[in-house]
Amino acid sequence: MVSVQVIDPFAERWVAARGESLLRRTLASPWVGYVESGRVALGVMEGDVLVHQLGVVEGPCWLEATSAVLNLPHAVDAVAETEVCLRRVSVLEFRRSLSDMSSQAQAVLHDVAMAHRQQTELAISRQAKDAEARCAEWLLRHARTGDQGAMAVQLQQRKRSIAAQLGIAPETLSRVLRHLRERSLISGSGRVLNLDDPIGLRSLAGI
Repeated sequence: MVSVQVIDPFAERWVAARGESLLRRTLASPWVGYVESGRVALGVMEGDVLVHQLGVVEGPCWLEATSAVLNLPHAVDAVAETEVCLRRVSVLEFRRSLSDMSSQAQAVLHDVAMAHRQQTELAISRQAKDAEARCAEWLLRHARTGDQGAMAVQLQQRKRSIAAQLGIAPETLSRVLRHLRERSLISGSGRVLNLDDPIGLRSLAGI
């Protein structure tokens, strides 16, 4: 792991009190946090309460640096479980330091970060979303846009495998797809599902 001193020896120090929010999902932050000491809970918040906890990290460690690597908003909420001492590094400086790595190392880091991001999103979906929301999110993630601008999903896996990814029974997946068709959100059968209302699906998925 790269030391924070390698990136910026004068990185800003910040002490967060127990219960303080450190990161918010779906929001991009101008800085990356390095936890020098303390314990941080990761998960999904509703209001000011962490209602779905996915895990805990304890310093010294980077705090959700995956988002900075991929240049994406944060995937999780983070709350201080104890008093936490952090060093804050600007995202620009953090990403500039990564550019000093070899192209092979950057490719590996990107692939690892992408896999971690997908696992995190799947864990959040299973804990915080119902079956219809999970299915809508899965369809949007696997959709491809055709020449006419229409979105569709080519089902290359058995429904049993897709259901397992979503953490639901195959029968539940079939019922959810039927409901989505009845609401005119999707159409088609067999190996191709047309996403007739992507905006409605995004609203259902909460993304």
